[in-house]
Amino acid sequence: MLWSIIVGGFIGFVAGAITNKGGAMGIIANVIAGLIGSSVGQALFGAWGPSLAGMSLIPSILGAVIVVAVVSFFFGRR
Repeated sequence: MLWSIIVGGFIGFVAGAITNKGGAMGIIANVIAGLIGSSVGQALFGAWGPSLAGMSLIPSILGAVIVVAVVSFFFGRR
């Protein structure tokens, strides 16, 4: 469980850096975006590539980028 949270935080951090929204998101938001993005990415793109804590990294990062982009679109500052 702890390892999944750490890997989810890393995935959320990378997704925030790719979308330039990492500074606006906190640690908790990075973890949540990483965990939800992992589920979304593996559902959309499958489970391929290297994996940590049961999460395939490349599809998880792509899914987290999608989650961060959608959330920032609806809840971002104007």
